[in-house]
Amino acid sequence: MSFLRRLFGGPAAEPEADTGQASTTETAAELDAAERQRETELLRADHERLDELQQRQLRYASYAWQPPAQGGDIRAEDADPPSS
Repeated sequence: MSFLRRLFGGPAAEPEADTGQASTTETAAELDAAERQRETELLRADHERLDELQQRQLRYASYAWQPPAQGGDIRAEDADPPSS
């Protein structure tokens, strides 16, 4: 979420509710570190949730065979075929 705050120029941290104490502001580096830690925890939880077969399928998905595209670049909704 910190990248969205930086992208839209928002404040570095949300101000805390006024409870009579001075509000603490976190630096951008602290926010990035917290976000990285949260993402790491989410990836670890995903890894624990998936069984061995699902992990293997995800690991090798980019090597899966896909049939070649059928037909050419011209489609039925095209106005006129290019003249040769």
